[in-house]
Amino acid sequence: MTDIISSLADIADRYDAVLCDLWGCYHDGVTPHKAAIAGLRQFRARGGVVSLLTNAPRPDFSTARQLKSMGAPSDTHDLIVTSGDATIEGMRTGNFGTKCHHIGPLRDEDLFAEFEIERIPLPEADFILCSGLDDDTTEGPEDYDVRISEGIARGLPMVCANPDVIVDRGDTRLYCAGAIAERYAAAGGEVHLFGKPHAPIYDLAISQITLQTGKDIPKARILVIGDGPATDIRGGMEHGYDSLFVAGGLAAEQLLDATGQIRPDSLAKYCRTEMITPTYAIAMLQ
Repeated sequence: MTDIISSLADIADRYDAVLCDLWGCYHDGVTPHKAAIAGLRQFRARGGVVSLLTNAPRPDFSTARQLKSMGAPSDTHDLIVTSGDATIEGMRTGNFGTKCHHIGPLRDEDLFAEFEIERIPLPEADFILCSGLDDDTTEGPEDYDVRISEGIARGLPMVCANPDVIVDRGDTRLYCAGAIAERYAAAGGEVHLFGKPHAPIYDLAISQITLQTGKDIPKARILVIGDGPATDIRGGMEHGYDSLFVAGGLAAEQLLDATGQIRPDSLAKYCRTEMITPTYAIAMLQ
């Protein structure tokens, strides 16, 4: 049974840390949500630790720079952990090779800033590194079928730096790296994913919280916040964390009424369809 709450403050005393998603929760891809900022600030003021946990395929410093460019403050969180961070660690330890064929936009260049790896054409690569679509404003995953076929024919593994399939940038819905990874796997290719809902990003987040704050926080006192049923909420469920589902993110049209409140019947049906059971649900993070 999912409890519908109106504010993070309603449950804040039950948790010592939150792992909070960005897109759809903290911002809409263009503008930070003022209510979310206020809620996270209040949680920190009570002594809580906030880790922004995002499937962004770039390292933490790059995501921090992006947030600053949006006008987001730096006092809403203690640290940022990204799918890009987990991917870099995975490439360092995963024995994928030293030569990759990169699929992704120029804005993901920071993925290579602190990890030396040669980027080369597909016919010479040891593996494929997918951080997104080369141009997510004009392309879809089907535009990569030729490269997918060639990669699979050569037996190349794909490392996916962002398991998200779709994301909303303002009012525009765009495909992410996860859509290409899904297509690669469906065609018989080997795919390695390091962001939510997979274990590496959670392990990295907890280790960073312990390292940066000196606090060894038990899972029962950590809350996962997100709007992605297959990433944020399923990740929380699979790894033993309570979760707060932000219904006004990706599923807003399905779940919110004209006043911006959650429709309980629609939420229950949605959760059954997505096979998730979040601990709590909220219209928008506040």
